[in-house]
Amino acid sequence: MQVRSFDYDVKAVSEEGIFTGYGSVFGVVDSYNEVVAPGAFLESLAEAKSKGRSFPVLWQHNTGEPIGSWDTEQLKEDERGLIGAGELWLDDAPYARIAYRGMKARAITGLSIGYYVRESSRDEKTGIRTLTKLDLVEISIVTVPANDEARTDVIKSKLAHGGLPSLPEFEQLLREAGFSKTQSAVIANRGLKHMLRSESEGDQAETQIAKALHEQLSQGLTLPTF
Repeated sequence: MQVRSFDYDVKAVSEEGIFTGYGSVFGVVDSYNEVVAPGAFLESLAEAKSKGRSFPVLWQHNTGEPIGSWDTEQLKEDERGLIGAGELWLDDAPYARIAYRGMKARAITGLSIGYYVRESSRDEKTGIRTLTKLDLVEISIVTVPANDEARTDVIKSKLAHGGLPSLPEFEQLLREAGFSKTQSAVIANRGLKHMLRSESEGDQAETQIAKALHEQLSQGLTLPTF
């Protein structure tokens, strides 16, 4: 599951813990060269409504800390993005009360969605990946919108399970490890690009190198010299 964070546009937080905000916005290219397209959530929202289920409000993407629920009938797409009304469970969830006080004080200003990518396309000229169909899982309240950090955790998880990241994802990991933007681009394009091609062609030797790279990256981002 991937996550994506935004500053929410809270219109009001009622005494009952009702609030509104945007879980996602359209047309914004993030640091990973990805953008959410209008219509990306329509199918997922329709499925939830047809099954009579709602989406949870989680605290910091922690599945063990549900703090409320979203009104499925009001969760929808508008011209800006995915907007909805949520209710905090103030009587039952301690973190719901923390979220409530933080939102009222404007000290907690983040909403972040958890989702799976169903369909996407990439512009070969710009490298921008457009997310056209997403499977919405949850919408969290987060103390600090941290899309980059959250995505880094996702990439590390991918590496730990034997998968190869995309070139933009790998460049981001290299930046986190302390390499410059230029160095990251050179290493990713000369190293990972060849590994991805070799793996698709069934080159066992290169696949072993890729696995070794997975282990080094997932154990602290200690990189070999190229």
